[in-house]
Amino acid sequence: MNIRNLNLTNALAFAATDIRIPYLRTVVALAVTIVSGCAHGGPPPGGPPPVSVSTARISRGAIATFVSFDAEVTPVYQTTLSTPEAGTVTAINVTEGDFVHRGQLLASLDTSQLQATLEANEAAVRADAAQLVHSTVAAPIQTQQYSSAVASANQNLQSAINSVRSARAALAHDELTERADLQLLGQQYVSRQTYEQARATAVASRETLRSDLQAVTAQQAALRTALSNTNQRLEDQATIAQDAAGLDEARANVKLLQAQIAQSSIVAPFDGQITQRLLDAGAYAGASSGVFTIAQVSRVYVVANVPDVDLPAVTRGKAVTFTTPSLPGRTFYGRIFDINTTPTSGTLTYRVRLLQSNPDLALRGGMFANVTVERARHADVLLVPTAAVTNGSGEPSVFVVADGKAKSVPVRVGLQTDSVTEVAGDGLTPGTTVVTSQPGSLQDGAAIAQAGAPSTQVGQR
Repeated sequence: MNIRNLNLTNALAFAATDIRIPYLRTVVALAVTIVSGCAHGGPPPGGPPPVSVSTARISRGAIATFVSFDAEVTPVYQTTLSTPEAGTVTAINVTEGDFVHRGQLLASLDTSQLQATLEANEAAVRADAAQLVHSTVAAPIQTQQYSSAVASANQNLQSAINSVRSARAALAHDELTERADLQLLGQQYVSRQTYEQARATAVASRETLRSDLQAVTAQQAALRTALSNTNQRLEDQATIAQDAAGLDEARANVKLLQAQIAQSSIVAPFDGQITQRLLDAGAYAGASSGVFTIAQVSRVYVVANVPDVDLPAVTRGKAVTFTTPSLPGRTFYGRIFDINTTPTSGTLTYRVRLLQSNPDLALRGGMFANVTVERARHADVLLVPTAAVTNGSGEPSVFVVADGKAKSVPVRVGLQTDSVTEVAGDGLTPGTTVVTSQPGSLQDGAAIAQAGAPSTQVGQR
């Protein structure tokens, strides 16, 4: 090599170490090769000049593929609050944007008429309770009276029967005396006056017997009446039951009115934020008219519709990430909460929800989101840049660098992303240099010139 060629070679080599732009480095490298060839008196022997390519080294690591779905943020709970009662709104205690707690009073209706009706029914309860006490206390007393009446009637009847027996005995004696005196009068052993007195005594005895028989009949009727009155005990029990039922009905009316009064006040069913205020104080609210809309925002759902072909990638409890254009720069982490078992009407997509904590209230209902789910992951595999894989011969292959030449090696392709591909093939090991650019002149066995050192960073995800 003469001094002139040596100086040119050194100058080009110096330029190659100083230039930072990759394609200029390639040009300088080629120029150095050409100059070196000229120094030997002509172009390199044995074929065309080397093909300039970019290279990288095979690495070992993990690769994952992901699938993304459009989604929407919705409140866990959102409802319109109303009251089943109709009335004039007397108080509105909150407005849109206010955060409220469960049980907090939000609005009230006029309950003056209900209060008056409640007081009347409470008075009815007291009256019915007093009536029940009276009938309950009186029933045993009346039962005792019925029993005493039966005993007394039995005693009076027995006394009347005994009087009849005595009257019949007296009548038999008096009639016998009357007949005897009549016979003795005929024999003139007694005076007519004696006979008349005996006959008058017999007549009196007959009258006494008839009176005693009537008394027996009367006492028998009295006994039947007393026995019949004992059935009044059943009626007394029925009266007690009726009074108790009346008291229960009055109490039920009081509870109904109390419930109506309570339902005339609107309270927060859960912790949340008032998103709409539909009425103002003084407005008339019809039954079931909406007054507020409330949403729970401390937790939200992130709802996505997943095509059936992607369902294997989503399982309950699986970790996911999502972003929203409303909050640029933030990535949220969550887990799949539930998966609908039937498709959304008219589609072949299934509703999938995340239940996401929202402590800073940054997520709001209606925000659009993009949910990313890991589809598959392989660990400890060989990875190359996706650009290194070629299908020129119909089968996937890569060009490896061996002794300054490109060698085509068939590969089996596994998981693949935009930047990284999982490969397996004979002779491929971590650190093997592969060609990442595919010039049209690159052929199996072609001499190559590497543009810079092979990259050792294979983008992994």
